[in-house]
Amino acid sequence: MKTPMMTGRERVQRMFERKDHDRVPRSDWYWPETLERWNKEGFQGDGEAALRFLGADFKDIVGVTPRAFAGPPVTVSEDEETRVTRDAYGGKMRYWKRHSGTPEHLAWECSSREVWEKKIKPLVLSLPIAENLLGVSNPSEIATVFAKGRESGQWLAIGGMETFELLRRYLGDEVMLIAMAEDPDWIQDMSNTLTDRLLADLGVVVKQGIAPDGLWIYGDMAFNKGPFCSPRMYRQLVWSDHKRIADWAHQHGMKLIYHTDGNVNSIIEMFIEAGFDMLHPLEAKAKMDVRQLAPKYGARLAMFGNIDMAIVGGNDPAVIEEEVRAKFAAGMACKGYAYHADHSVPPTVSWESYKLIIRLLDQYGCY
Repeated sequence: MKTPMMTGRERVQRMFERKDHDRVPRSDWYWPETLERWNKEGFQGDGEAALRFLGADFKDIVGVTPRAFAGPPVTVSEDEETRVTRDAYGGKMRYWKRHSGTPEHLAWECSSREVWEKKIKPLVLSLPIAENLLGVSNPSEIATVFAKGRESGQWLAIGGMETFELLRRYLGDEVMLIAMAEDPDWIQDMSNTLTDRLLADLGVVVKQGIAPDGLWIYGDMAFNKGPFCSPRMYRQLVWSDHKRIADWAHQHGMKLIYHTDGNVNSIIEMFIEAGFDMLHPLEAKAKMDVRQLAPKYGARLAMFGNIDMAIVGGNDPAVIEEEVRAKFAAGMACKGYAYHADHSVPPTVSWESYKLIIRLLDQYGCY
């Protein structure tokens, strides 16, 4: 990795401002099985060690997610291969014991408007903030974590689970989508309530005397063909709460990064209108392509990711080089681009291929 000329914080901030900076900012996520493979192939360490090797510029310090139930997931049943748990949102999920992956969604406690109003909503509004924190166990730890993060020189973000994902977590996709069509007032009440609680908790976080650089909100609102709901439904039922989140971030001097998997091409203009500053991770297999997106939106929306891990997982050096070269050329043309996998780095990617990516970032990612 080349010697950097700027700190990560300086680099990312100038990227958001579309000002000259030394190289493309970097970050990544890794599957646990990927790190297991790499530790057999010459790498030594965990995800944090991998990020240091990458030269990551972004750092999460603390997050919040409005929950209904305190404590870790509760085991409902299990067998030799799987475990069924009830999570903090009342959802029952079946997980594999021996490997990572998307759990099987079985049932949700919040199955009707009546259950929401009589049971779940009061729990969401009354749960102590300590139960909603991610990365720390109570607010008193936040200032210390922030100070340590500042020492790293990285661009520091607080995080939160956004409104659409919270609806999915509490209701499941089927109940949520039917209710959007048949009982939109219920969906709006849930969206407003969950956003109120999210912003209240984020307010407590920043009142601990910290000044984060950004707010990174997480939620998946699309599949490989398009959004889970129509653009009209998104506008009517959820968009105003997304705008509230972005407004809150800007009022506190932060940029807003929005993570969503899937094909959101049809609603990018609404993201920009809501005030989102950056879109992540631009999932390639869902037809998100920075070569098309950057010329159209790059002056108004920064791009974060899109390096196709299906291609990288083929472990062909020439193919990997062309993937990085072409997409960096497109993203860098607007100066609002940062490197990330188009999803978490999967275990199909060898350690040699990942080291090649880092060399290619140095080769093609310097301004």
